[in-house]
Amino acid sequence: MSKKVMIVDDNEGVRVTVEIICQSAGIDLTVAEDGTHCLARLEEGFKGVILMDIMMPGLDGWDTIREIVARGFYDGNIIVMLTGKGEPDEKMDGLQEYVTDYMTKPFGQSTLIAALNYYTSLLKEADAEVAA
Repeated sequence: MSKKVMIVDDNEGVRVTVEIICQSAGIDLTVAEDGTHCLARLEEGFKGVILMDIMMPGLDGWDTIREIVARGFYDGNIIVMLTGKGEPDEKMDGLQEYVTDYMTKPFGQSTLIAALNYYTSLLKEADAEVAA
């Protein structure tokens, strides 16, 4: 399994920045500009680390996670919030078990790469256990 990451963010600047960082680290990036596009990528079979913004038009990050769980797309994915909000709000209630990490913007390149490498390695380990 290659290192697969999806950025879900309505801000083009953030998407481009994450794309540049992932390219430099050899990470396969899928881009979704909102929650609806994220769900479409999951329907197409995406499995990997999902970097989820909170504040987006339409489905915000929390509502997108609720849809991911309701539609059975959570297995095989790790969700990391990547947001400008300093702290989770009350909409996170009931979703804590589905959010692995909460990273705030702005983020450092080395911090993001280290986190993505770590979380993709966890998915590889889980795949190896299932295959064994």
